[in-house]
Amino acid sequence: MFDRLASMEERYEHLSQLLCSPDVVSDPEKLRAYAKEQAELEETVRAYREWKTVSENIDEAKAMLQDKLDDEMREFVRAELSELQRRREGLEQRLQILLLPKDPNDDKDVFVEIRAAAGGEEAALFAADLLRMYQRYAEKHGWKTEVLDASYTDMGGFREVVMAVHGKGAYAKLKFESGTHRVQRVPVTESGGRIHTSTATVAVLPEVEDVEVEINEKDLRIDTFCSTGPGGQSVNTTQSAVRITHLPTGIVVSCQDEKSQLKNKEKALRVLRARLYEKAQREQQEELAAKRRLQVGTGDRSERIRTYNFPQSRVTDHRIGLTLHKLNAVLDGELDEIIQALIVESQAEMLGVREA
Repeated sequence: MFDRLASMEERYEHLSQLLCSPDVVSDPEKLRAYAKEQAELEETVRAYREWKTVSENIDEAKAMLQDKLDDEMREFVRAELSELQRRREGLEQRLQILLLPKDPNDDKDVFVEIRAAAGGEEAALFAADLLRMYQRYAEKHGWKTEVLDASYTDMGGFREVVMAVHGKGAYAKLKFESGTHRVQRVPVTESGGRIHTSTATVAVLPEVEDVEVEINEKDLRIDTFCSTGPGGQSVNTTQSAVRITHLPTGIVVSCQDEKSQLKNKEKALRVLRARLYEKAQREQQEELAAKRRLQVGTGDRSERIRTYNFPQSRVTDHRIGLTLHKLNAVLDGELDEIIQALIVESQAEMLGVREA
């Protein structure tokens, strides 16, 4: 591990020199690439340098204990040594995590697709609750959101809604939200006060660049139609909404949030590109799944990952057995405690696999 860290520090120093070179400064592409690489190394290199400093202090403290010291000074040095050793152990654990393979999609923007599943109108209303939860979560992290497409129900719920989230690290956190979300509550449509169980599915897709997924125009069927709002009402009378069908895979994407047909087409192509990328990744992961499991949960959309129980104000994430009794706060976007626990569990599993 430490040989690798030393090589990373050496590369970091070399990049610092390159970034001051006139040849690089005058070349925007090289400048951007080297700056990006250095930024990716920075946190690990800083932690490694801190580890080296602490290790040097430990050696000095041990050497002092070999000298003739009075009892008070000896006790002070021993206490200092104990604290330094605790710090070094913590740094070594942190360095192990920093050296884990990084998901190349972690820093990308994402598309969040929410669909009502079992439960009819109540499932559609729950889908609307999930959309608001992710919008509030994004807001707390300083990310920007935009709803690209939505299919409304008469009561203001969503049969399906697609939202883009723009912000550094969006995929790293939101990727754990893919799966089936279950709600247990008394629906507004229930006159007898009985608790019903409904579900909605969430899919989180990283936005990808044109160079990562090639789309052939001849493989696309593009239809236009008038955009609609809640209850099916027409938003405008021009055919600005766009529906794109990818003929080889049968994937259908629509976008209607813009008044411009061209802008809607561009956004729909972004979503299509993300779905094709996710499909290719999923097929590749299915091939590897029989050999080993590196993530918390499978990410499969049919997997029930979380329950939101209104009568008990309880949220339970079934993948890690975490239960929180603060449902309203979670639905208001306070997801960090759950997502951080999932990240820690994922890292622990990856460390276990690597050590094995």
